[in-house]
Amino acid sequence: MRDALLLGLGRLDFETCLHALEELGAATRDGGTAIIRLAVERHGGALRLVPSQRAWGDDPPTWRAAIAKHAHPGASVSSQAKSTARALYEKALAAAQAAGAQDALHFDRGGFLVEGARTNVVVVRADGALVTPPLARGCVAGIAREVLFDVVPELREDDVAVGELAIARELIAINAVRGARAITHLDDAAIAGAEPGPWCARLALALQDD
Repeated sequence: MRDALLLGLGRLDFETCLHALEELGAATRDGGTAIIRLAVERHGGALRLVPSQRAWGDDPPTWRAAIAKHAHPGASVSSQAKSTARALYEKALAAAQAAGAQDALHFDRGGFLVEGARTNVVVVRADGALVTPPLARGCVAGIAREVLFDVVPELREDDVAVGELAIARELIAINAVRGARAITHLDDAAIAGAEPGPWCARLALALQDD
């Protein structure tokens, strides 16, 4: 609903959206799992909900990531919203997956981390500080990101330069579907010994419990 306003689509009715999500979720009540999505588009001057469902799919417990070849475009009026205008991300993710990685990390022209192609990113710096790139860099204001800011007081926004990742204690991808996943390799270079760290476990638990 927030994203529809950011994208200039207008205000959605909460009860209508909730009912649509409940209908989508009905398919998993027999114990199955699926990823459900409720998009909105303007059709003939009116807003229309577009529900979809896809298989959960397999995902390894730890991820590899690749650095996206093209610079992130930066912040805009609608950059915090999740939209279907994702050609840049899809291209980067496809290239990363072809190389055996699960996500692509986007940096801006200044060399600062912005976000993953399908995630927000949390970094545990060499000094132990827990940070995530600021929204002012242009990253999506993901649900998992917002949840963690509510329940993890140590988490704060700060810029992360590309050179910091080589000495980071942990590199963690977060989103509402997968929770928190340790990124153990970036472009084939191991991150912090290539093992999930304690912060990844804590963030995963926080997202699972919320």
